[in-house]
Amino acid sequence: MSERFAAIAGKAASLAGSYLTFVVALGLVVIWAVSGPFFGFSEAWQLYINTTTTIVTFLMVFLIQNTQNRDSIALHIKLDELIRAMERADDALMEAEEKSEHELELLKANYRRIAESKGDSSSAERRASSGR
Repeated sequence: MSERFAAIAGKAASLAGSYLTFVVALGLVVIWAVSGPFFGFSEAWQLYINTTTTIVTFLMVFLIQNTQNRDSIALHIKLDELIRAMERADDALMEAEEKSEHELELLKANYRRIAESKGDSSSAERRASSGR
């Protein structure tokens, strides 16, 4: 059942993000707006669009979240494989998504220091090679 939902969610999210779906939705909103004078801009007329959009939005949140979750997991797996395959890579980064916000900030600061120290040494090397 879970696999079937995932397949349906993927197809629905893909369809929902298509140009044709946008045009159809825009057309329906225009038809609704144009029909306002015929219904006297009644509460029922307003309720129809509010209810419809609320239901569609509610359902789309779950479909899109399911698709995003699978994409995120796949991306993490791919990055983990790249980290694993590189000898000099820090294997601790393979589980970075499991770390707390504080731990991630510490990692970020550490890598910022590494980048800055490499930047300083490469600029010093450039100055030395250019004769300055």
